[in-house]
Amino acid sequence: MKDDEYLKKYLDKASLEIGLQKLKQGLPVQYIIGDVNFYGNTIKVNPKVLIPRFETELLVQKTIDYAKEFLPSKIKVIDLGTGSGAIAITIKKKLDALVDAVDISKEALDVAKENAIANQVDINFFLSDMLEKTFAKYDLIISNPPYVSPDEEIEDVVKNNEPKIALYAENNGLEFYEKILSEAIYHVNDPALIAFEIGKDQGGAVTKIARKYFKTALIKVEKDFAGLDRFVFIFIDKNSH
Repeated sequence: MKDDEYLKKYLDKASLEIGLQKLKQGLPVQYIIGDVNFYGNTIKVNPKVLIPRFETELLVQKTIDYAKEFLPSKIKVIDLGTGSGAIAITIKKKLDALVDAVDISKEALDVAKENAIANQVDINFFLSDMLEKTFAKYDLIISNPPYVSPDEEIEDVVKNNEPKIALYAENNGLEFYEKILSEAIYHVNDPALIAFEIGKDQGGAVTKIARKYFKTALIKVEKDFAGLDRFVFIFIDKNSH
């Protein structure tokens, strides 16, 4: 659906003209509408949080399927860099799970908390730079971290509007995979699953980082709807470290 048609579908006549003006100014339609549908859930979004994508819905679907197959029936989960809370909310609805969700941005956490209330789920949100502020162990660690390299070209509508803190990462976009995995060895149960969204050229590099910390884990790189490498799943048991 074209952006102007999207606005016409979701805005009333009184709001449409203002919405079309904002569209001409380069604002994403999702921010103009104020929410998105993510996995059947209505998720509020604004410029303090990244707009959830279809690829991330697929990350969640694959993770839910693997969790049911590989993990105990009741699990403890942490969503790192939760943003709008879309991942954490969906996981909480679809699995029997205690869910923690963290972000380094207080403004993002405020949005995530609103979304959890609106979607009637109980999630423990707290401010943290990835795993730094938790001492717990988890069955599932899931993250769609910042993974765009600072010198990488991205669409203007994304670059000019979405929070840079949620987009960019140093070390060719690999900064947060290294950070998470170096800390995750102290925060995983047996068995455990780590699920990542990645950039399309990062599968080999993220696998290499994972192998450094989880030497014998089963590691899968999987593709998105466009056939591009987009996800890494790390299956951990007592022999993996």
